[in-house]
Amino acid sequence: MVLQAIRSAIFYVLFIGQTVIVAVLIGTAALVTRRRTNFSWATAKYWCASNLALLRGLGGIKTVVSGLENIPPGGCIIAAKHQSDWDVFAIFPHTGRPAYIVKKELMRIPFFGWAAQSLDCIEVDRKRGAEAIPLMMAQAHAAIDRGCRIVIFPEGTRKAPLAPADYRQGVVRLYMELNVPVVPVALNSGLFWGRNSLMLWPGTAEAKFLPPIEPGLSANEFQKRLKNAIEPESNALILAAVDRGLSRPVDARLQAGIDAARAARP
Repeated sequence: MVLQAIRSAIFYVLFIGQTVIVAVLIGTAALVTRRRTNFSWATAKYWCASNLALLRGLGGIKTVVSGLENIPPGGCIIAAKHQSDWDVFAIFPHTGRPAYIVKKELMRIPFFGWAAQSLDCIEVDRKRGAEAIPLMMAQAHAAIDRGCRIVIFPEGTRKAPLAPADYRQGVVRLYMELNVPVVPVALNSGLFWGRNSLMLWPGTAEAKFLPPIEPGLSANEFQKRLKNAIEPESNALILAAVDRGLSRPVDARLQAGIDAARAARP
């Protein structure tokens, strides 16, 4: 436990340190060019790949991504479960030219926000509620026109593994507005690098791209299909990891979730 805490602390020092450096590099380039460049794209790919390497080397967290054959050609929305910062790094390399939906507060951070904007990120102001939707839609249409794939976390924030699902309306509005397929993504990363956790736990974090949901459904049917795709598959990935054995402690909340997921399993 002590050794893992030390390794986790070293990871955070390196992770935060290089994130600041990368943000300054890409942000400065963005101020000069006002657009996405080969340099900014290559630096962003390095950032994601190096963070995954640090997680494996220091935290003992391996990365497995499957189901890439389910990503259709052309524009689409990638809607992923969100349990960890790992999700961003793991999904990024497989999205072509991604346009992440990012909360406004992050876009206002000097250098980081400039970098994010130059890398096609789409700003959403959660405090404005429904009033923020038209601006988000305008940015999403422009991103699709540039050849991007929209990446959104439908619950809006990181959730603990097996916590009750809380899907927001943003992904539904995007689906209805853009008329493109939606690729659900299930994952189990929160078991190994949880939200607000300073400790990394060794294991294999997995993300699985699922068959796309075709455009043209009603809002209610789409939301039902999305939730029914992501939640059972995420639970299955979590239970598979539990069955292999976890290095982390299992508290009462997580154990209750595991028991409920096992009871609901067909």
